[in-house]
Amino acid sequence: MTTHVLILCTHNSARSVLAEGMLNHLAQQRGLDVRAHSAGSAPSGRLNPFALEALQRAGVDTSAYRSKSWDEFTTPDAPQMRIVITVCDSAAAETCPFWPGSPVKVHWGYPDPSNALGGDEGKRQAFELTRQAIGFRMLQLLELPLEQMGNAELQKALSDIYSH
Repeated sequence: MTTHVLILCTHNSARSVLAEGMLNHLAQQRGLDVRAHSAGSAPSGRLNPFALEALQRAGVDTSAYRSKSWDEFTTPDAPQMRIVITVCDSAAAETCPFWPGSPVKVHWGYPDPSNALGGDEGKRQAFELTRQAIGFRMLQLLELPLEQMGNAELQKALSDIYSH
């Protein structure tokens, strides 16, 4: 059975898209039945071009990616999430909708790479470093025996990943 992971950031244009791309890419490389989705509470309607560039340079196909509202994942026909991860502090502070299935929720915050100094090259470097940091955590998530873990055990393991 597919493990669905929802990654949230307010505008769903950068960090959540990097996380969705890396988790799907790494899961596919390892032949794991894990599917990432991303969304935002106030989606911008566009993806940050530096996020897309960082993913594409890492070999991730971004052709189907788009900025979307978290409301898409509250409908009866939406996939049932096992894990919900917030990657920006503002999304973590918001009141999230009810997610069917009572998924495990965790916050893995990252600084916003779009605020990087140094013009386009500084932003490009910040997005690449953020992609790498997110990718490392997603690898750790994929090492967990997700199918065998109860929610309390999974919550602790995900929190431990962030604190180390």
